[in-house]
Amino acid sequence: MAEEKTQIRLFEEQKVRTVWNAEEEEWYFSVVDVVAVLTNSANPNNYWKVLKNRLKKEGSQLVTNCNQLKLPASDGKFYKTDCLDTEGIFRLIQSIPSPKAEPFKMWMAQVAKERLDEMQDPEQGIHRALAEYKALGYSDNWINQRLKSIEIRKDLTDEWKKHGLKEGVQFATLTDIIYKAWAGKTAKQYKEYKGLKKENLRDNMTNQELVLNMLAEMATTDISKARNPKNFTEHADTARRGGNIAKEAREKLELETGKKIVSPLNAKDYFEQQQIEDKDTKTE
Repeated sequence: MAEEKTQIRLFEEQKVRTVWNAEEEEWYFSVVDVVAVLTNSANPNNYWKVLKNRLKKEGSQLVTNCNQLKLPASDGKFYKTDCLDTEGIFRLIQSIPSPKAEPFKMWMAQVAKERLDEMQDPEQGIHRALAEYKALGYSDNWINQRLKSIEIRKDLTDEWKKHGLKEGVQFATLTDIIYKAWAGKTAKQYKEYKGLKKENLRDNMTNQELVLNMLAEMATTDISKARNPKNFTEHADTARRGGNIAKEAREKLELETGKKIVSPLNAKDYFEQQQIEDKDTKTE
């Protein structure tokens, strides 16, 4: 199966991981994520495990048609996850009594239409991402930074792929080296510092953190192109050098402002802070 790209979609502010199959021109959806949406279960993995066993005993083709595809997890790494295409998800919905069944079907149809529209006009994908972040409450300034950070991250991962590096452990290790160099924390330590669990780290960075991380990743890409690293050890050194460039910028900015850049503030805190500031502005 040719996996063109993975995306996180939002249904009523709940995340659903998806993979686009370019050959079939079809979306594949994470079964566990769909189960979470339909059931509001505290443990959707267990709910799916029990349902999966029942369907298997009944001889349902639904389980047979499940594909194990790599999707991003909360730690930023990619793991094989049960996925179904649109037809399979419709059958899954029939097996789960839920008041959200019909709205979810309509949402899936819209997702399919959006992807076909984006193939004709890629700019629509950018507008969709912008609208989703806006719906979550992010500011326009932050959204612009985040969209730019996605572009810069892709440039870096494309550079790594060109050198034969693999998604998963190698990408995650190099990313940790970059974070550690400029922020003094690995991705896991950074998330713990912000009080995050399943949330995406970059979606919880401040503007300053996003900018510095972009600088680190852009520098790593440029250094890699200039030095052409031959093995993983050289790639690790390149990642460290790129991160150190952002570290120097962070330290200089902190010296000038007297404020720490690496912040425990996460998106939830940010939104609450914005609401307080908005109320204060109205009462003045």
